[in-house]
Amino acid sequence: MIIVPIKEGENIEKALKKFKRKFEKTGAIRELRARKQFVKPSVKRRDEIKKAIYVQHLQLQDEQ
Repeated sequence: MIIVPIKEGENIEKALKKFKRKFEKTGAIRELRARKQFVKPSVKRRDEIKKAIYVQHLQLQDEQ
């Protein structure tokens, strides 16, 4: 459960902004979207490898 302490006289919009930030950090929406459909472990691994290759390529370009 997310708790956002509100100081006396604090704006409600500011409190909502804090709540949204905390909620986003928990990753609940990201997890729900990931659980919407099943991804085979082999496909997941393939995607991880593709991402690693991409990141490595970016790092090599940065060094040059």
